[in-house]
Amino acid sequence: MRPAIDLIRGITAWNGGDIVDLGCGAGNVGQFLRDAFSPDRVMGVDSSASMLKKAREAEVFDALFEADISTWEPPAPVGMIFSNAALQWVPDHRKLLPKLVEMLAVGGVLAVQMPCQNNAPSHRVWRSLVEEMFPGRVDPKAGPAVLEAAAYFHLLEPLGKLSLWETEYYQILEPSDNDHPVRKFTEATVARPILDALDAGERTALIAEYEAVMEKAYPRVEGGHVLFPFRRLFFTVNR
Repeated sequence: MRPAIDLIRGITAWNGGDIVDLGCGAGNVGQFLRDAFSPDRVMGVDSSASMLKKAREAEVFDALFEADISTWEPPAPVGMIFSNAALQWVPDHRKLLPKLVEMLAVGGVLAVQMPCQNNAPSHRVWRSLVEEMFPGRVDPKAGPAVLEAAAYFHLLEPLGKLSLWETEYYQILEPSDNDHPVRKFTEATVARPILDALDAGERTALIAEYEAVMEKAYPRVEGGHVLFPFRRLFFTVNR
């Protein structure tokens, strides 16, 4: 939850109204938003029915919507659109983000946090290895659609008061008996569209090569733990 809380702390101007948690998942951020801002309403949007079921059980949202977060629109302008670790899966940020700003009331806030780990070995090696071993099998655009920080500056600065920053968090990944901890950490997220494109034998071969590289890029310390640097991009825009 630390990146979500850091994003909340980075919101320095709040004029009230409704808050939309865009890509709310299981609803873990809802109570933090309610406590920090005392909004009129907290609404959640997610494309996963199973995640929304968990969010509903949290009993902190006034309304929940099952929808594609790239196309959903509120019925009226809102005071804040908050998105924690979701928009990296939505393509075409140059089109999406201005549209989200337009959904805000004047003075409203767009607040976004996304992993920006694409150039780190943990993410880059999945793409480079699959293209080397199985060329043409995986769309090179598959995976997180995060731009460089400078691109977000040029895109968002004309739309309002912009604050843009990056933070690198050092995580301790727990040991695993048979798998490298970085592989376990990434295979269900950044590696998912890559592994889904391969058959069982191909997945086994790719994972073996990936783990060999990870042993060198992120060596295990005594006990099998791994110190894993993970960079995230943050921005807020006041319309």
